[in-house]
Amino acid sequence: MTKRYDAIIIGAGHNGLVCAFYLARAGLKVRVLERRNVVGGAAVTEEFHPGFRNSVASYTVSLLQPKVIKDMKLADYGYRVIERPISNFLPQDPSGPHGGDYLKLGGGLQRTQAEFKRFSTKDAAALPGYYDALENVAEVLRGLALKAPPNIGDGLRTMIDGVKQGRALSKLTMEQQRDVLDLFTKSARTFLDSWFESEAVKAAFGFDAVVGNYASPDTPGSAYVLLHHVFGEVNGKKGAWGHSIGGMGTITQIMARICRDLGVEISIESPVAQVLTDGATVAGVRLESGEEIAAKYVVANVGPKLLYERMMAPSDLPADFLKRIKAFKAGSGTFRMNVALSSLPRFTSHPEPGEHHQSGIIIAPTLDYMDRAFMDAKRDGWSKAPIVEMLIPSTVDDSLAPEGCHVASLFCQQFAPVLPDGRDWDDEEEKAADAIIDTVERYAPGFRDSIIAQTRLSPKGLERTFGLVGGDIMHGNMSLDQLWAARPVLGHGSYRGPLSGLYMCGAGTHPGGGVTGAPGHNAARVILSDGSLFGRMRGK
Repeated sequence: MTKRYDAIIIGAGHNGLVCAFYLARAGLKVRVLERRNVVGGAAVTEEFHPGFRNSVASYTVSLLQPKVIKDMKLADYGYRVIERPISNFLPQDPSGPHGGDYLKLGGGLQRTQAEFKRFSTKDAAALPGYYDALENVAEVLRGLALKAPPNIGDGLRTMIDGVKQGRALSKLTMEQQRDVLDLFTKSARTFLDSWFESEAVKAAFGFDAVVGNYASPDTPGSAYVLLHHVFGEVNGKKGAWGHSIGGMGTITQIMARICRDLGVEISIESPVAQVLTDGATVAGVRLESGEEIAAKYVVANVGPKLLYERMMAPSDLPADFLKRIKAFKAGSGTFRMNVALSSLPRFTSHPEPGEHHQSGIIIAPTLDYMDRAFMDAKRDGWSKAPIVEMLIPSTVDDSLAPEGCHVASLFCQQFAPVLPDGRDWDDEEEKAADAIIDTVERYAPGFRDSIIAQTRLSPKGLERTFGLVGGDIMHGNMSLDQLWAARPVLGHGSYRGPLSGLYMCGAGTHPGGGVTGAPGHNAARVILSDGSLFGRMRGK
């Protein structure tokens, strides 16, 4: 090994770049190694048809930590997010009891209550209490997001960290603590049934419980996934979502520029083949080219299963740890499309252009619809009526499409990570895409004819392109057994791997998936603390 660094980071996704920033700012010599020919991981913007650009995988902003935005001074480099005028627009089933109607969520409490009254006056009255319940718990999560979980097995240190992080929970009232228990253990349906009666209203909130979650809204623990998607903010407004001008790739390109300004070396087209070890300590990495690079720290911004099952020799890992990693659940059941459009979709329930085109357009009118989609996916691989979220960012960002045209993201749930009967996603991808387009067409006639071009990423395509094992956008299921100090494995939930000098900084660690920057931030703090450099970081 001829080159040596303080830290090597595997993967130039946003968390890897955030981690690199904090390490470099503290004075470490850092190199980031990226397999693809572009930085950004799953947060990239690419042209997919002449004149049409869009975010390829991750597609919307809310969870990016304000501290990360401030520390990196992203706004000084051009970071800009436009908030949605309303959160979501849910057209109702044309043949259902509310056929021809729709529900809009967001735009303020009073406005949402007015929408709910059209479906249930009881639900409109219950809404403030529901928001308060979620916000109380979300505030606790916000407080934990930028803290490393206690590392189970560290004796007194574990106890001290656990007590410190448990204070926020202890300050909640008994009613609020019950809400915490409900959200962490109950199904989304059970939780929502305790608040609302309208199927449309429950669907408006229940959709968040199945995003990136290959499960039914009836699955115990799915209520937590609902919560995970509401503890973010945009431009200081809690719970809001927005669009990054230029797409998600703008964020990571800015982060890369900031890192380079600090001296970070970023190497694209540099896939890592193996993490090298010297006994129980990491020594560096070997690239697929054969080049070996030495480092004191190796920090993985890839998922736990990719790191430990494919980048490390089994003999280098403790047997029980490797057994637990093999049992770690990954596979979010996501199918991702981009489409170039000659015109905006005209929904039967709301045909003219409006603010709904600037929101998340959710085709999943009831919890039963979502449950059927999951059951169909388990049986057949995907549903003929899948769950679809459409975003049309070109309505607020004219840099993405030619004048008069648009780009739309189709983020679709409940597609089996592995198809039944030995079928291959490469052979079935087009059929699944047709089912998605047919579903949108049912709610917006003429949509299919407006498509100029399309791209498709099945679960297998997401794994092949971005290294997301099982197509899992979260790097691993967000179930109770894989959260906080148990993410990815109990005893290694504090970003430290089972070998000295090995760390994790991706979504497979606390607090999980989404474009948050939190795992990268937290991992850097742990690395600097372990290296007795924490004081130099803390003062900045």
